[in-house]
Amino acid sequence: MIVEYLPSIAALTVIQLLGVMSPGPDFAVVVRNSLIYTRRIGVLTAIGVSVGILVHLAYILLGLGVVIAKTAWLFAVLKYLGAGYLLYIGIKGVLAKKQPANYENTTDSLKELSSFKAITTGFLTNVVNPKAMLFFLSLISAFIPGKPTIIIGIYGVIIFSSTMMWFLFVAMCFSNKRLRSFFKDFQYLIERITGGLLILLGLKMLFVSAES
Repeated sequence: MIVEYLPSIAALTVIQLLGVMSPGPDFAVVVRNSLIYTRRIGVLTAIGVSVGILVHLAYILLGLGVVIAKTAWLFAVLKYLGAGYLLYIGIKGVLAKKQPANYENTTDSLKELSSFKAITTGFLTNVVNPKAMLFFLSLISAFIPGKPTIIIGIYGVIIFSSTMMWFLFVAMCFSNKRLRSFFKDFQYLIERITGGLLILLGLKMLFVSAES
């Protein structure tokens, strides 16, 4: 049975990869945490983003995605929550101050983030993003109808695993010791730049509509 659905599985995989690889809040947060903290923090942030994907998949498969998209006030609540969260972490980044250099340890970050905070940062960045909801809603609406349960399960595994692999790859790349050592003296600038980017993404999110 699976063989006859291979073309649709391949198509969904390509579309999902293109979607998840396009720069957005998830990418910015994973890059930020990977550069200014440690590899472990970057990886945990990537895991948080991937778990957020499961939330989108769950409520969309339950039919709640359509309800949210077609209920103006519900969509507005999600949109303002998402924008507010991005603005919050963005402003914190823009206000970051330069830390005194620690030349005794040139590879570790000057400060650490808790594992819980790293996971929740990635999770919340993804789960309150209405554009992510709309993307998965359109993706699932195009591929799910009429498909057997096992195929729907395969779709879900592909969406989750491809998201996880991509953001783990991003975290591993940007947490490279040489790269982090090079940017060590500019951590506050990285925070300010990524903070500014998150503010712009938050402001842009305010103009997202259910029809976009």
